[in-house]
Amino acid sequence: MSKKDYYEILGVSKDASKDEIKKAFRGLARKYHPDVNKDPDAPEKFKEISKAYEVLSDPQKRAQYDQFGEEDPNQGFGGGGFGGQGFGGADFGFGDIFDQIFNGGGRRRDPNAPRQGADLQYEMTITFEEAAFGKTTEIRVPKEETCSTCHGTGAKPGTKPETCAHCHGTGQMNTEQDTPFGRIVNRRVCSYCHGTGKIVKNPCHTCNGKGKVKVNKKIEVKIPAGIDDGQQIRLSGHGESGANGGPSGDLYIVFNVKPHKIFQRDGDNVYLEVPLHFAQVALGDEIEVPTLYGNVRLRIPAGTQTGTKFRLKGKGIKNVRGYGQGDEHVTVKVVTPKHLTEEQKTIFRKLGGLQNESPNDEGNIFDKMKKKVFKAD
Repeated sequence: MSKKDYYEILGVSKDASKDEIKKAFRGLARKYHPDVNKDPDAPEKFKEISKAYEVLSDPQKRAQYDQFGEEDPNQGFGGGGFGGQGFGGADFGFGDIFDQIFNGGGRRRDPNAPRQGADLQYEMTITFEEAAFGKTTEIRVPKEETCSTCHGTGAKPGTKPETCAHCHGTGQMNTEQDTPFGRIVNRRVCSYCHGTGKIVKNPCHTCNGKGKVKVNKKIEVKIPAGIDDGQQIRLSGHGESGANGGPSGDLYIVFNVKPHKIFQRDGDNVYLEVPLHFAQVALGDEIEVPTLYGNVRLRIPAGTQTGTKFRLKGKGIKNVRGYGQGDEHVTVKVVTPKHLTEEQKTIFRKLGGLQNESPNDEGNIFDKMKKKVFKAD
């Protein structure tokens, strides 16, 4: 092994704490262990990392290393110096490393402990009005529920599961491997009981020993007023059933809102475009405007330009969280006629000529337009 700086090997400073040294070693050990890293240089790298940690994790060896370097001048390198005890003398050994790598942090999970069921997601398509006002409806959700025949044990009524003789009910099996760095213990899911810790010799005929059955569950859903496209609600406890008496998961309903024929939505506000002809905006008018709550009267002032916006307060959508209500915004769009009679064309030619006259000459253009358009009256 090359005489490299042990602090440099672990990537820590010379005043690093014991915890910092341990943390650095954990990360490097996971990365370079030969059972994980198949690089040809990994074994040598792992050996180097282990050597550095063996020294720096021991206060006495670390102090000796800081003073004299890799070899103690008073002792031979192999006769009681850094290499004498071996890595097993450190306070963080191989078992701890492999628990971290292969067993999710070194903690065994009890296969018979209660576990919460999985969450489910359901997509529901609703109309624009249903999203605005809310609705109560029913849906059917395919899911798994605890078998009512065996009550989730998977065993035929009158019998019960037996403890797995191979893993002794732990759901895990240990395999040992001798390496140049010591004996390594690896934990894997028991292949006989598939991690349950139990063997069902007489399976339930209803669920075939699974303890659960597939059903189409009828669920009542209250769609809140103001829900928007892409939003979701959570129905607690309506997901998959739990295991070993654990609680059920949750059901998340995601809403797809169909577009409306005339309304557009942005948040809690509703937008509408109203087509008007030239005479209506030039002379002014009072029109009926559709809203989600029925038609309302809207006054269009004389001289209104295309693109003008009007706000109908409170005619939007109720906020789904109860924070007030949106408005309806009405945009005027002047529609130019495509097919005119000769009489209409004559009137528009005269109106075009009036644009060059002074506004103070016999009234403004709108007064003149009224006289010409309504002359027959």
